Amino acid sequence: MKHCILIAYLFSIKFVYCKTKIENIINNKERYTMKSTLKKLLPFAVVGVMSGATTVGALQYFNHDSNNSDQSYFTKSSNVSFAGMNSASVGDDFVKAAKTTVPAVVTIKNYQSRATSRASEQDLFDFFFGDPFGGGRGQQRQKPQQQAPDNMPSGMGSGVIISPDGYIISNNHVVAGANKLEVVLSNKKSYIATLVGTDPNTDISLLKIEEKGLPYLNFANSDNIDVGQWVLAVGNPLGLNSTVTAGIISAKGRGIGILGGQGKAANPIESFIQTDAAINPGNSGGALVNTNGDLIGINSAIQSTTGYYQGYGFAVPANLARKIVEDIKKFGIVQRGFLGVQSLDLSDDMQVAAYNQQKKANIKSGSGIYVTGFGDKSGAEDAGLKVGDVITKIDGTAITDFADLSMSIGSKRPGDKVQVTYQRNGKENTTTVTLKDQQGGTSTRTKADLSVTEKIGAEFQSIDERTKSYYGLNSGVVAKNVVEGSEMAKAGIVDGYIITEINGKPVNSQKDVENLLNKFSGTAQIKYMDDYGRNYQRGFKMP
Repeated sequence: MKHCILIAYLFSIKFVYCKTKIENIINNKERYTMKSTLKKLLPFAVVGVMSGATTVGALQYFNHDSNNSDQSYFTKSSNVSFAGMNSASVGDDFVKAAKTTVPAVVTIKNYQSRATSRASEQDLFDFFFGDPFGGGRGQQRQKPQQQAPDNMPSGMGSGVIISPDGYIISNNHVVAGANKLEVVLSNKKSYIATLVGTDPNTDISLLKIEEKGLPYLNFANSDNIDVGQWVLAVGNPLGLNSTVTAGIISAKGRGIGILGGQGKAANPIESFIQTDAAINPGNSGGALVNTNGDLIGINSAIQSTTGYYQGYGFAVPANLARKIVEDIKKFGIVQRGFLGVQSLDLSDDMQVAAYNQQKKANIKSGSGIYVTGFGDKSGAEDAGLKVGDVITKIDGTAITDFADLSMSIGSKRPGDKVQVTYQRNGKENTTTVTLKDQQGGTSTRTKADLSVTEKIGAEFQSIDERTKSYYGLNSGVVAKNVVEGSEMAKAGIVDGYIITEINGKPVNSQKDVENLLNKFSGTAQIKYMDDYGRNYQRGFKMP
C-alpha cells in the first residue's frame, strides 16, 4: 500500500504543478488565444491522465497480488524477518547459556612465595592471565619481578566446575608455581583448593575444593562442533568477574606453537578451537560453551601484538581436556600413547624447505605427515611403517597436519590400538599400531611407577671438569627439560641451572640424584647456581 501512496503522491505533484501553471498564465494576462493556451496545457493534462491510470492499475495489481500464494518482493505479512538474523532466538539462547555457565565458572588466585628466577623470560602465566601488580600484561619484563606480599596473589585466572563435589578444570599456566591456590565462586564464596594434577603438554590442570552440591558444566563432544557455530566465552578477564562474551568458532584443529615454543612442554598437543569471542588476560582456564551451555573447550591463549584481545582466541577442545582430567583422577598422572615416529609436517612449507636444505632432499609440500625416523621401541616401526611413508589417516580420520596427528594420538593411552593409513610409493596402505609410552611400555602407570626424575620434573646432565673449574665447583649437574609446575620448577630451577648438592650430598650425575631421592620422603634440600653464578638453597617436597 505504501508504494501505491507513493504513486498517488507523485500524481498530486503533477496536479499542483498544472494548477500553478494555469494561475501564472491568468495572472500575467498573456495575450494568447484560448487555442494556444489549450495547446500549452495539453501535455500536462495527458500526464495527469496517465498518472491517474497508473495509480488505478497499481491498486488493482497489488490488491490482486496480496491474495496470491507466490512470494513477491513486496509482502504484507506481519511475520517478516531477515534471513539468518533471528536476533530474538539467538538472544534467548545466549541468555540461557549465560545463566547456566556463569555460576560454574570460578576465579583462581595463584599465590607464590618466590621471585621470578629469570629477568628476561616471558612467562605464559603473565602473558595470558596478567600481572595484578601492573607489570604490563603481555609485555616482556626487563627486570626480575618483585615477590608478591603473602596476602596478595601473584596472578589470577579462571576455572570451570565440572562436578558437584568440587572438581575444577583450569589451565596449567594458571596454577604453575603456586604454593597456595584460592578459588572464588561467582557468589563470592572462597575456598583453598588442592592441586590434583597438571599436564603442561596440553596446558590443563585439575583442582579440588571441599564442597557439595555445586553448579557444574557438562562436557560436550567437541568433535561435533562446526566452524561458524555460535559460542560464549565465560571467565574473569582483567579482574572483571563473570564476564560473558559471544562469538563464533573461527577454525578447528589450530596449532599455534605456543606450548612447545615457550619451552614449557616436552611433547605438546596443540589442536585448539579458534574463536573470535573476546578473550583477555584472566580468561585463561575459563569456559567456552555452546548455546546450550555445554562445555566445548577451555580457554587457554590469545594471539595478539598487544597482549590483549585482537580477535584470535584459542581453547583446548573438551574431548582432550576431559581425557586429561580423567587420567589425573584415576591414575594421578596423564597416560600418553605415542606412535614412536619422527616426522615432518608436509603442510608447513617452511619446515619442508628447511628439511630439504638440511637433508639435501626434494620433499614436496602437501598434506599429511612424512615419517623421517623412529624412536626406541617404536610401535609404528613394529607395525611395518618405514622412513618415507606419509601418514594420511588415523582410525579413518584425515590427518592433514601435525595438529591433527597430535590430537588423534595424544587423546589415547599406552596399549590402545589405532588404524594408521599411509602412502608408500603412490599406494595406500593401512596397518594396526599399538601405542606405547615413552619408555616403550604398553600398560598404564601410576605415580608409584614413576622414576625419580619424572616425579620431580627434571632431567640432569653431568658437567665436565673445565666447567666445574670455571665456576669453582667440586660437584654439579645441569638441569634440563624442567617441567613447568614441577617440584624443581617450584624450587626456582630452570633449564641450565647447576645443582651442586641434594640433602647435603654432592651430585655429579643423574644416577646420583636418583640414588639420593629414590626412597626419600619428606622435604628435600637442594643447592644450585643460576646463570649468573649466584648460589641458592631451597627445599621441595618429594612426591
